Amino acid sequence: MTGARRRARAEVLCASLLLLAGCAAPAGGPAGAPATPGPAPATQAVAPGSAAAPGFQDPAPSATGSAPAAGVVPTRVSVPVLGVDSGLEHLGLQDDGRIRPPSDWQSAGWYDRGVVPGATGPAVIAGHVDSPTGPAVFWDLADLAPGDEIVVTLSDGSTRTFAVDRALHAAKADFPTSEVYRSTPTPQLRLITCAGDWDPATGHYEDNLVVFASQVA
Repeated sequence: MTGARRRARAEVLCASLLLLAGCAAPAGGPAGAPATPGPAPATQAVAPGSAAAPGFQDPAPSATGSAPAAGVVPTRVSVPVLGVDSGLEHLGLQDDGRIRPPSDWQSAGWYDRGVVPGATGPAVIAGHVDSPTGPAVFWDLADLAPGDEIVVTLSDGSTRTFAVDRALHAAKADFPTSEVYRSTPTPQLRLITCAGDWDPATGHYEDNLVVFASQVA
């Protein structure tokens, strides 16, 4: 990440008066967007101390590809090149149909109605880009390059290693839901966080960043 980009993000944190820098579409999603499938998971802004939970958009129902392996779930994700090593929360759905975001700014979360990493299809792990006090778990996600490794530890003690294929930076209004969530013939991983410019009028980032990765071990 460039120094200019870090400074810009730091300025955003100050300018937003330490609100969570979210990136979800406003309630109901972009005008004309279908109710299902919705846009990609994205964090919604809340004021510090607010009881209202931020939300992630519900992924396409077809995203699961195959059922998670019985009894085996992911417990940690690490991205060595970024120094990320995080336990994984389980992210279900809120009443409004959005994926519940991680409750801890420094913890990523696995969408537990989707694919277990290592099973066929795209497993989804989401995390905050920043917090009321500074950078969050996926602050440096945009620095990943093709070939960088992501390691997921499962509850049976085994690991699955994924290599980054590419990253996609998309405006929420034009988010390629099918490309991100559609079923795949091989084990895949998606890391999702916020990106783009902070919009003080709406209280969230304008874009999403999605890292695509394929299992290599």
